[in-house]
Amino acid sequence: MRSLPYWFIGLSTLFAIVGMGVGIYMAASQDHILASAHAHNNLLGFVAMALYGLYYKAVPIAARTRLAVVHFWLAFAGALTLGPGVGLAVTGRGETLASLSSIIVLLSMVLFAYIVFANRQGLKAE
Repeated sequence: MRSLPYWFIGLSTLFAIVGMGVGIYMAASQDHILASAHAHNNLLGFVAMALYGLYYKAVPIAARTRLAVVHFWLAFAGALTLGPGVGLAVTGRGETLASLSSIIVLLSMVLFAYIVFANRQGLKAE
């Protein structure tokens, strides 16, 4: 089975590809209405997921917990749905998905903060 850091970083690359595709689409069409959805996808899908993966690689004891697995699924669900949710909201098709996704993203970050502080000995200065 692949490790948790692998899944975080591997999925972050897929989010980056999607984000780049949306960026190219916006540039080619000269329609930038999806800019905020593009930014949310890149920040949460690529940057945050990659940083989570790097943290779990640096602190492997934290990656072996059940909470880390819950964190993965919350972070993945939030990153997967917030970009499209923001896209729907800015195009006037409803804000429900963006609202629900925002809550998932917040819960994911709160859980991550707990994991980081609970494993504070894992990133000791050497």
